[in-house]
Amino acid sequence: MKKILLLGSGELGKEFVIAAKRAGQYVIACDRYDNAPAMQVADEREVFSMLDGDALAKVVEKHRPDIIVPEIEAIRTERLFDFEKQGIQVVPSARAVNFTMNRRAIRDLASRELGLRTAKYFYAKTFEEFKKAADEIGFPCVVKPLMSSSGHGQSYVHSDEELEKAFADAMEGSRGDVKEVIIEEFIDFDSEFTLLTVTQKDGSTLFCPPIGHVQKAGDYRESWQPYKISDKALADAQHMAEEVTSALTGAGIWGVEFFLTKQGEVIFSELSPRPHDTGMVTLGHTTNLSEFELHFRAVMGLPIAGIHLEHAGASAVILSPVESTDPLPYNMVEALKQDRTRIRIFGKPEAHVGRRMGVVLCYGEVTDSTDSLRDKAKAAAKTILGTDPYTVF
Repeated sequence: MKKILLLGSGELGKEFVIAAKRAGQYVIACDRYDNAPAMQVADEREVFSMLDGDALAKVVEKHRPDIIVPEIEAIRTERLFDFEKQGIQVVPSARAVNFTMNRRAIRDLASRELGLRTAKYFYAKTFEEFKKAADEIGFPCVVKPLMSSSGHGQSYVHSDEELEKAFADAMEGSRGDVKEVIIEEFIDFDSEFTLLTVTQKDGSTLFCPPIGHVQKAGDYRESWQPYKISDKALADAQHMAEEVTSALTGAGIWGVEFFLTKQGEVIFSELSPRPHDTGMVTLGHTTNLSEFELHFRAVMGLPIAGIHLEHAGASAVILSPVESTDPLPYNMVEALKQDRTRIRIFGKPEAHVGRRMGVVLCYGEVTDSTDSLRDKAKAAAKTILGTDPYTVF
């Protein structure tokens, strides 16, 4: 049995804990607030700010874990190198977490060091730098904090008049103490997709079938599998994913995001060194192993005999329409009248307007239309709290 310290206890962490507990492991779930989703299924919990390096070190010293699994961005990531030197396995590696928690590091690695095709981009710490970059890139453009998650602080800018608000929103949406933004050219893409990539301690890099997804305000709203893509585009995506994950090192699952242009070109977008929001569709039996089971096996160095598409499937988010510290009135009756439909309520103790509180999963035969499954999942999600997955609050 291994002792696993989970840093970040949201819905993705919860599913990872379930995978670990099914295999008899011991898990301590950590987050900045109590009763976070993963804490509800873990052996122990710790509540503290993981941006406090001393507090993080104290928790590591207290529990002496075999493995540290970061699941969020808001961590004093440089401390992970110290833990790694002490013989603790950091997932996928301290290097990977440090790079990917900061958009500057990962974008420079992908574009400047590895030569991968990315959107044109600049960084800015002041509004003057930001305005100059916008003049260079032109409109529309995309603005993001260097450190953030779930679309916080991200916006699309269409004119000079929108620049001040976009810059302020990006600065306000920053996680941690990094106050800097990235401004990118807008890619006129046909669609976006995630390539879940599994790096192993002993074994070749593996890929899940690509997952199509749609985001609004930088946050995932729906995803589906399979996602239709040409053999060449898939090969290009796999090559880029293997290049960047090999450079970052370590074992685990990675959510590698791409744009597919209308001309069929694949462009690298972002990368997460952990299970990905869009990969929750795999909880609906699309693949023989969910992304969380794959992550657990890779972390533990257990064999993965293969990854196979077993069903077509779609996911759609359940969004809160209100602010509340009381349990929401989830109405699951109508959704569960639909065959081959699953609901996952995350168990977040507080609801905020537009916060993701759960997900609906619909699946069918491999040959079934993903468009039909997407419509089914979105309609079912709307019945649970009365909010459409595409609502912009």
